[in-house]
Amino acid sequence: MSDIMRTLTVNLGDRSYPIHLGEDVLTRVGELLRQAACGEKVGIITNPTVAGLYMRPVEEALSRSRFKVTPLLVPEGEEHKSLESLSAIYDRLISERFERNSSLMALGGGVIGDLTGFAAATFLRGIPYIQVPTTLLAQVDSSVGGKTGINHPEGKNLIGAFYQPRLVLIDVGVLRTLPQREFLAGLAEVIKYGIIEDPELFGLLEEKLDRLLTLDRDLLVKVVAASCAIKARVVEKDEREEDYRSVLNFGHTIGHALESLTGYEKFLHGEAVATGMAQAASISMRRGFCDEESHRRIHKLIMRAGLPTKIPSNIDPLELVRRMEVDKKSTGGKVKFICCAGIGRNRFHWLSPQEITAELRLIDG
Repeated sequence: MSDIMRTLTVNLGDRSYPIHLGEDVLTRVGELLRQAACGEKVGIITNPTVAGLYMRPVEEALSRSRFKVTPLLVPEGEEHKSLESLSAIYDRLISERFERNSSLMALGGGVIGDLTGFAAATFLRGIPYIQVPTTLLAQVDSSVGGKTGINHPEGKNLIGAFYQPRLVLIDVGVLRTLPQREFLAGLAEVIKYGIIEDPELFGLLEEKLDRLLTLDRDLLVKVVAASCAIKARVVEKDEREEDYRSVLNFGHTIGHALESLTGYEKFLHGEAVATGMAQAASISMRRGFCDEESHRRIHKLIMRAGLPTKIPSNIDPLELVRRMEVDKKSTGGKVKFICCAGIGRNRFHWLSPQEITAELRLIDG
């Protein structure tokens, strides 16, 4: 067993919680849930792929600490972050007689984490849940901060709630079973943190990207911890995205529109965000906010990470506008667009979807 385990804290008063991060953390799941005073009944929500890899060791670790486990499997894919999946979870929780002190565990990526969190937020008006993210993207982003939700055919995460987990358990060892495409998609969110908040992290990625791609354990722990620390600081400043937390949406306005427009089938979330970040950096430079050198470095790092930077030529600009108009971040016909003001710096700028699309046409033209 590795002795590398760091603990960070998301400080939110009586909703504060720890993030336990390291290798072999899954073997300590039962012990850590006991420390967090979780009830004895735990429902593990996961998909068949993750269940085949990690359900048994997690169940065994929980059983050693005398927890009673109920597995709940959800089909794999963004299209299953839906009302239908949520209803099936409710049915199972009711049939298994889950109570208010029972817990749900999200064992999987962002889809599982968002769906589990929303189920926990709404079942019996709120029961505890635990995030155990198994993808890089979920480890550095969606597992921290309490955003939960499901998709609607008209847009991503349009139905949801802010509901903080009881704790987050991150085992970087599980990333060794992650398909490379999924790992690279997760890197998009890590790159995002460097762009918006942390020039040191961005420089580390530039310097050691090749080593990171070999899944070097110590570097993974360092990068994931730095990303979680940034996410925690932003959430502590603005838990419910009333102001500053929207900085985390850098690249997401365009990214979410691309995902929705392509039926969540062409892009992984991180790939769409990478495209959105590259385009947002270009818009920022065109508007005089971002210097040419920072713009160049952003595009180069995204491409070195094997991620896309361009919007496909077959995307209809008018449809892209329509998807942005129904985005939950839209207010009064305009979107709080997150611009880059140089590596590690950001600024907000209100733009209409039509203005964003006009900028994209100028970039591509």
